[in-house]
Amino acid sequence: MVDAEPGLPRPPRAVVRRSLGNWALQSALDRRGLGPVAGVDEAGRGACAGPLVIAACVLRPRDSERLPGLTDSKLLTALARERLYDQVVDRAVAFSVVSVPAERVDTLGVHVANLEGMRRAVARLPVHPGYVLTDGFRVPGLTAPNLAVVKGDLVAACVAAASVLAKVTRDRAMARMDQRYPGYGFAVHKGYCTADHAEALREYGPCAEHRFSYSNVREAAGHRVTSSRTSPVGGGAPEPVAIS
Repeated sequence: MVDAEPGLPRPPRAVVRRSLGNWALQSALDRRGLGPVAGVDEAGRGACAGPLVIAACVLRPRDSERLPGLTDSKLLTALARERLYDQVVDRAVAFSVVSVPAERVDTLGVHVANLEGMRRAVARLPVHPGYVLTDGFRVPGLTAPNLAVVKGDLVAACVAAASVLAKVTRDRAMARMDQRYPGYGFAVHKGYCTADHAEALREYGPCAEHRFSYSNVREAAGHRVTSSRTSPVGGGAPEPVAIS
């Protein structure tokens, strides 16, 4: 694990019960009175099209038996993710999901956009967390003490839950986007840089939902980035995806 943000309380020394699996860290914090513990994760960081989606989630302590199989969303099948999404929404103490449109990602850069989205997701939780666990890197400016956890979506259940919420929300948004821009195959590759996506970019050029700050998109556009962000497929730019 990475150190907590400077100036904020570090979690006190506590016994982390390995038998609890990816619930162990959250349970240790809860036992020390630092709950509720929120996990934060994102989906779409590596995609060259579509929104960056960030989720924050607070799970009920000792709820592991009600959420079997909860782990990093990337390790789950689409069907398993959908099942866990419904279970997390039903069982969570609180959650929030934030969508950062492609144009905002271009303006800020993906890492800064991700940090901004994580702060917003935590701030929008209907309960104030006592501690926040983030996946992999420190997030300055959170409103609660926080800790960056290496491979957090694997080792912390609340981060895994946030991962599932973000991934399923984004996949659904990409499926809707595929209906508006049918030439790109968004429902299949979800905006990531696959061979089929690269071929569609070469054939059609970028659409309004592509991230023009990414080199492969700029190359496909012939280095002609316009402020209108109009598309040769689907007719014009869509409204930003609104996710609550």
